[in-house]
Amino acid sequence: MDAQKEALQRIISTLANKNDEIQNFIDTLNHTLKGVQANSSNVIAELDEEFDGLYSILDEMKESMTNSIKQEQAHKSQELQNQLSQCSNALENSEELLEYAARSLDIKDPEEFSKAARQIKDRVTMASAFRISLKPKVSDNMTHLMVDFSQERQMLQALKFLPVPKAPEIDPGECLVADNAVTVVWRMPEEDNKIDHFVLEYRKTNFDGLPRVKDETCWDLIDYIKGTEYTLSGLKFDSKYMNFRVRACNKAVAGEYSDPVTLETKALVFNLDNTSSHLNLKVEDSYVEWDSTGGKGQENKIKGKENKGSGQITVLKNNTTRSGTPSPKRTSVSSRSPLIRGSRDRFTGESYTVLGDTAIESGQHYWEVRAQKDCKSYSVGVAYKNLGKFDQLGKTNTSWCIHVNNWLQTTFAAKHNNKAKALDVPVPDRIGVYCDFDGGQLSFYNASSKQLLHTFKTKFAQPLLPGFMVWCGGLALSTGLQVPSAVKMLQKSENGLSGSASSLTNVTQ
Repeated sequence: MDAQKEALQRIISTLANKNDEIQNFIDTLNHTLKGVQANSSNVIAELDEEFDGLYSILDEMKESMTNSIKQEQAHKSQELQNQLSQCSNALENSEELLEYAARSLDIKDPEEFSKAARQIKDRVTMASAFRISLKPKVSDNMTHLMVDFSQERQMLQALKFLPVPKAPEIDPGECLVADNAVTVVWRMPEEDNKIDHFVLEYRKTNFDGLPRVKDETCWDLIDYIKGTEYTLSGLKFDSKYMNFRVRACNKAVAGEYSDPVTLETKALVFNLDNTSSHLNLKVEDSYVEWDSTGGKGQENKIKGKENKGSGQITVLKNNTTRSGTPSPKRTSVSSRSPLIRGSRDRFTGESYTVLGDTAIESGQHYWEVRAQKDCKSYSVGVAYKNLGKFDQLGKTNTSWCIHVNNWLQTTFAAKHNNKAKALDVPVPDRIGVYCDFDGGQLSFYNASSKQLLHTFKTKFAQPLLPGFMVWCGGLALSTGLQVPSAVKMLQKSENGLSGSASSLTNVTQ
């Protein structure tokens, strides 16, 4: 019966996953259909705009050339009209002189005839009919204003849609998730020397596989990438995966997107548990500050911007610290347990402690801590969640930490099971915490130089919680970080336990 129930549960789970996959595909198809309709309307509008532009240019050219013809017509007409007027006047004068000369032939008196002959001769000499040109100043030829648009007509008839670049192909095997950075590598299916640049788009998601249409954030965009790979650095790894897609662009048009690729970007992300923190600490998820009044204002929400003057712990989910993990490999990252908050008593007495709200049950994880300069005393480490409400970090066999005391003089020590090991190294500005749960190792590093400060080697028998103690000051945390590449290399190079950790090594029962 139990075996059948388990088998049926597996079948139900498989069917539910398949239904979810099909529903996601249906959403994708509907989204694509809407995109086809919207994009078709857009390209038709752009086509109308382009042709309207051509019509406008042709109308302007026609008007300009028509004006040129009319100006030439007006010029020639004026010239011919002037010449016609001159000739008409000359003809009229010449006819009048001819009539006068004909009448003069009838004069009988020799003296009068001689006088008239001299007048006629003088008038003929001055007559405009003998001084005007009888050749037209302009011709009626207008062929110099003829046009031949046969070549342009062929060009217009050859108009066609622009060649669209093919979709690039992202190579998941060449992509790299490393040190809170992602390098995406792609290639073109065939050579295209007209490509001007590429556009890379990415977004965070908690779903594996194909990107979903619903319940997803918008794509972020990186434009004008000249090469065929790009590295996004300083990312916030506060989601399990990231989707990537890329498209090629020539000088005029962008091509289709590549098939999207999903890369894993898991990292430990946690907040602080304000339900169990000491009353002398004001805590709300990402913030904590020392409160000497005994927690009278514990119920008030603490805003990060209002507490810059006092010590505070701030959980930051982004950091530029770098590590290396090939993207195709999937590793286990513990998820936040909803049962942790409110499941224990509040710390009291001199245990000025606050724990993280996410349990570490497997895998390798890393986070960093920065102390404020005026912080008098603080501890950074891990503990089992059954740490007593009066217990201090490092003073029980269920907690491990490094402790800094700046009261009167500075001391720096690793603590576990009420034993302390002095650390003969300067206290760094930032401390990196590396936890290998399965390997039973807890190491502390100078987060800037990656110098190993101390290593605990043990066997963790229960889930761990990040732990912090702060007195008269504050700390700032960075979570959502991958294990840095430098830390991984140092871990691989270690053979056995480091010398600094040997006196505090134990096997937890």
